[in-house]
Parts: sequence; structure tokens; C-alpha cells
Amino acid sequence: MDKLFRKDAFNYHALGRPGKIEVIPTKPYETQRDLSLAYTPGVADPCLAIDKNVEDVYKYTAKGNLVAVISNGTAVLGLGNIGPEAGKPVMEGKGLLFKVFADIDVFDIEVDETDIDKFIQTVKAIAPTFGGINLEDIKAPECFEIEKRLKEELTIPIMHDDQHGTAIITAAGLLNALEINKKKIEDLVIVVNGAGAASISCTELYIQLGAKPENIIMLDSRGVLHKDRTDLNDTKKRFVTDKPVHTLEEAVKGCDMFLGLSIGGVFKQEMLLSMNKNPIVFALANPNPEIPYDEAMATRDDIIMATGRSDFPNQINNVLGFPFIFRGALDVRATEINDAMKLAASKALAELAKEPVPEEVNIAFRVQNLKFGKEYIIPKPTDPRLIEKVAPAVARAAMESGVAKNPITDWDAYTLELQSRLGLTNNLKRQLKAACRRSPKKVVLAEAQRYNMLKAAEIICNEKLAEPILLGDEKVIRDMIQENELELNGVEIIDNKSDKEKLRRQEYAQLLFEKQKRNGMTLTAAQDAMMHRNYFAPMMVETGYADAMLTGLTRNYPDSIRPSLQVIGKKETEKVVSGIYIVNAKDGPIFLGDCTVNKEPTKEDLIAITLQIADEAKRFSVDPRVAIVSYSNFGSVKGELNDRLKSVVETLHKEHPDLKVDGEMQAGVALNAELMKENFPFCKLDGQTANVLVFPNLSSANISHKVMRETAGYEIIGPVLTGMKKPVQVLQMGSGVNEIVNMIMIAVMDAQR
Repeated sequence: MDKLFRKDAFNYHALGRPGKIEVIPTKPYETQRDLSLAYTPGVADPCLAIDKNVEDVYKYTAKGNLVAVISNGTAVLGLGNIGPEAGKPVMEGKGLLFKVFADIDVFDIEVDETDIDKFIQTVKAIAPTFGGINLEDIKAPECFEIEKRLKEELTIPIMHDDQHGTAIITAAGLLNALEINKKKIEDLVIVVNGAGAASISCTELYIQLGAKPENIIMLDSRGVLHKDRTDLNDTKKRFVTDKPVHTLEEAVKGCDMFLGLSIGGVFKQEMLLSMNKNPIVFALANPNPEIPYDEAMATRDDIIMATGRSDFPNQINNVLGFPFIFRGALDVRATEINDAMKLAASKALAELAKEPVPEEVNIAFRVQNLKFGKEYIIPKPTDPRLIEKVAPAVARAAMESGVAKNPITDWDAYTLELQSRLGLTNNLKRQLKAACRRSPKKVVLAEAQRYNMLKAAEIICNEKLAEPILLGDEKVIRDMIQENELELNGVEIIDNKSDKEKLRRQEYAQLLFEKQKRNGMTLTAAQDAMMHRNYFAPMMVETGYADAMLTGLTRNYPDSIRPSLQVIGKKETEKVVSGIYIVNAKDGPIFLGDCTVNKEPTKEDLIAITLQIADEAKRFSVDPRVAIVSYSNFGSVKGELNDRLKSVVETLHKEHPDLKVDGEMQAGVALNAELMKENFPFCKLDGQTANVLVFPNLSSANISHKVMRETAGYEIIGPVLTGMKKPVQVLQMGSGVNEIVNMIMIAVMDAQR
């Protein structure tokens, strides 16, 4: 590690509040009554209930979501026996990962005890506190007996992650490597370099998957575990071989897989060359693998390789396993973590790696488009789908193997609960997706010659949200699909400039001419227009070939929307077309308008915009509470603008008495119910914060939504175009993949209406 990184590491752990975790209250504590409920006398009744029925401890305490990370510091990472205090930063880190990835609370417990019996006694004595126990960094062979005896004597999930975590993740990688190489695990000759806890657990799990013990050769620091050796303990004796090999060099000749859990640099190029065709190499020594990644890849081009490092493909990282394994085990109150649950986790990870990768994962790892193959056989730790894939698989396996005390009956509800734990639950997005899946529509993507648009198309196809039509140069699009290995087989591609679209261009041009001939457009100009995708795409919608369209990725908003206004136009019943942004806030969406179209709206424009945005809120099952916002509160500052806004509110109160709308008011009042009730009790928003903000002009609206996006970190969906005769949506120039996906879903919902 370089000096700067080491300095940053010290500062990371020491600056501010020392360490990495803290305890946060989950119940109110502001008043004397709160404190009385939390402690005495309020705590007495739950105590007595648990005394009568010990299972109620899961009902009244945090036990069901609390895991102990316990170590004696005898085998800390690659640092060895450094003791319990020196191991504490690692245990705190493990606690952080449990919380961040699976919302599991952790107490890290460092035990100053190396005697097996006394260590077990200590853990048993504190076990009533916890819903599960993660044993960590305990040296072999003691760790085997410790885990075995604790599992026998306690009825909560227990796992020594150094053993089983690596086994579960490598098993997932192995399953996918075998699929790619078209090999069978029962035929695999495996060499395991290292005979510690992780190596032995990996080997045992591979045998569970179907590997034959006679095809496995294991080595420790003294060589092959051979039947002739007299220095082997009982654990190692289970893996002896009678084959005529004694060194690593001899063992790997003709083998199919090398698993290294040893030290860097021991696996040489000539050893790699001696392996069978299409070798699998998991070189997991950290920080330096048994053979450097670049060296291995340069030696053989048929290799599938994994390491323990994040800067190379296929990182074997235990964080892919333990948070979600314990999550599933805790949620069904499993009495243990058994082989069935571990295998279920491996298989769930293997299957997840075959699915299209979310764009946020691509961005996090600075790659164009991760795709199942030799360089992507296991998911990345930042994949948000891990919790909803692995935890249910583990929970289901616990139920099927008979160790679940609290079975799950509603798996859809459980998935939503898992998503909500990490803030992944999103009622608005879930509503969008559910609506789209009920009736997917054809959406023409007018700028399909861009990666972001094609990646968004892949996502909506995979999730069955819409049927995209890709508009653009067909060769360019197909080359980009192939280059980025996108799954867009069968998706329609239309090149509006090609000869085969000549007749359609002529038809569309005639239609446009008829619409615009009294606005100065000639037939020749209409024909020229059909060579432009932003004219051709809306005409596809106008003629019914497509249900909706999306554009705007590479052009400014006015240039993007103008062709659609000429081809399709606004609804006859609407006075204006407006653009709405939806702020996807934690407590529910907030609708902002008009943010894109009308620079200085008149009184009549503002009334129309208000009605449009209120209607849009209702579309998302939101009861609109509309604030007409300004720099004044109910006439506190006089001026033409505020007089106009006051007139808007008066007209809305008179003509739309059922609409909850008021103003003019400052945004700070509109979004603060207490301030509103205290100072303006007459406000017609029922004492609640506004969820719709109507701005007096384009400048204030545009500035506000961009400030919210950049400083508050909210996801903002939009601009959602309303008032058009047929479904058209226009992106902000340079939109990301997720923003495009959101807008495609909006377009589908428009088409459904």
C-alpha cells in the first residue's frame, strides 16, 4: 500500500468519532414519557411477557435483527495472531458491512481467550443476546471444533465466515465457470493450495455440488496431503491422496482447476501451462494472488480466473454472501445455517450473474456493460439485487430443510420488505413498473445511436416494461449492440434515411404538409423534415405505428420538442403544454411545474398548469396538495407577480373547490407543516405539507429542481410532458440510463391512458 493510502486508512478510522459503527435509538426519546416507556416503569410489561414466553424476546427486543461478530484475534485477515484488540477494527468493519448491505445490527465482540472450551463457554453465555453469531478470524484447526460444538449446543444461526463465506462465493463462480467451459463438476480434477479453514470448507462444498473426493488434491505449506505423511491432524487426514504427487508442480499437471488460498507468487507460469484445456484458476491470496492476474492472462487465453482483488474481474468477496445469508436465516428464525442454505446462496449468486447488470453497477466499476462470461462469473458487491435474490433463496432453503421456526408465506411482500431495508423500496417506481408490465406499449426511441439509449432499451426489454423501436442508422445500432454485447435480439430497428423507408417518408411528409401548409411549410420542407428522426418518430406515433416516443438525449429541449408540437400538437382541451419534474423524496413524491416550456406564464397559463400537474399527481395515486409558490406569503409582499398569483388562487378556489390549493406562499412554508399551521392556520392544505409546487415562471422552476437534484441527492424523474395530444416525452440532454428508463415508463403510462 502506498503512503497516501495508509495515511487515509488511519484517518478513516480515527478522525471524528473513532471507529466505524455506533448504536442508534429506534424509538422516540424526546419526552419524559418516552423515557419512561423505554426504561422504567414501561419496560416491565415486556419483561414479564418474555418471562412467560421466551419466544416473545423476538417480539419486544432487537434480538431478531442482531448478530454478534465474535473473534479472539488469532487469524486476523492476512495479519495472523495479533490478538483481540488489534482485530477489533476488522470486526467493526464486518459490522458496517452487515448494516450497509443487509440492515443487520451488529455488536462486535473480541474475546481474550484461546482455550477452546473457555471460548465456547463465553460465546454460549452471551448467546441469549443475539439472533445469530458470525464467528470471525479464529485460526484453524480450533475454528472447526468451535463452530461444530456451538452449532450443536445453540439454536440460532452460527457461521464461521472465514470458512463458509469463501466457499459459498467460489462455489457460485465455479458453477458459472463450468457452464462457460461446458465441463461437469464430477469430471473436474481440482488442486487446492492451502489447507486452512477456507480451503477445507471450499473443498467440502464442492463435494456437496458433485465433485469427487478422489479427484481433489490438497496441499499445505509442506506439500501434498499424501497418505504417506505422518504429520497431519485429523482434519487434514480427510483429504489425503494416494496419487504419486508430492509438490504443487506435480499436482497441477493435467488438472482442471486451481484454488489458491495460500501465499502470493507460488503458482508459476509453467504450472499454469501444464493444466488441462480451459483451466479455472481462483488465486485468492491477498493482497498478491498466487499468480498475478496480468501474468496469468498473458500465459493462456482460455483461462477463467478469479482473485480476491477488486481491481481485477471476478473478485471473490465474502460480502456477496454473509450479509444476505444471515438476513435470510434471521427472517425465518432458522435454528442453524446448514449445507442446504449455503448451496442455495451459491446457486442464487450464480444465477444473478447471468442477468443483465444494472447501470449503477457498470458506473461503479467504470465499465461499459458487464455481461455474463469469462470476466463476469459472479455478481459485483454493489449490485442492489443481491439482498432480494440471495436472502429469499436462503430463507426458502431453511424452510425446506426443516430449520425455520418462522416460515415466510408471502414472498412478494418479503421481497418488498428486503428492498425497504436498504431504502430500495420506492412506491413510485414500483407503481410505474407494475403499470407498464400490465400492458407494455411500443415506444420509439428517436436517438438509438447512443449507448445510454440502447442500454435503457435492454433493461426495459429484460423487465418487460415496453417494446422499444430503435430509430437510427441500422448499421451503427447493430455495431453498438454487438460491441457492447447488449441483449436486444428481435428488437425492431428502423432507419428513416434508408431506401426501404422511402415510401413511408413520402407518406409521412404528405401528412406533415397537410398539417402545416397554412403555417408556411412547403411539401419540399416536409420531405426534408422526414430525414430527421425528431420528425419521423412523432409521425410514427401520429399514424399509430408506435404508441409513444422518447427523444431529447442529444439536443436541447426546445429543438427536441418543436417537431412533436408540429406533428402531433397539444390536446384541443388543453390551453398549454407543460413540463413536470417528480422529486422522488423519501416521504413521497413532490411534483414541480412548469419546469421546461412556459417562460412567463399568464394567469390563465398558471391555472392550466396547476390543473395539469394536479391531474398528473392523481395518476400516481397521490392526493394533490398544491402550493402556488413565490417570495411572498399570502400578500406579505405587494407586486404585480404576487397579485397575479393571488388571482390564480382565487379563481381555482372558485372554479375547482375540491382541489386543495393555496398561496401565494414561500416554498419554506409550503414544505413545513408546523410553520404553516402556526402562522397560516387558514391555509387550505389541511395542515399538511404541499406535494405539488407550481412556480411563477420557468426560471424559478428550473433553478429549484436543479438545486434539489444536486444538493439534496433526490432522484428526479422528468421532465414529464403533459398536454400533448399523443404520448411524447422529451429527455434532458445527456440523461443517464436510469433516467431514460424512467421516462420510457412514463411514456408507456401515457400510452395506456
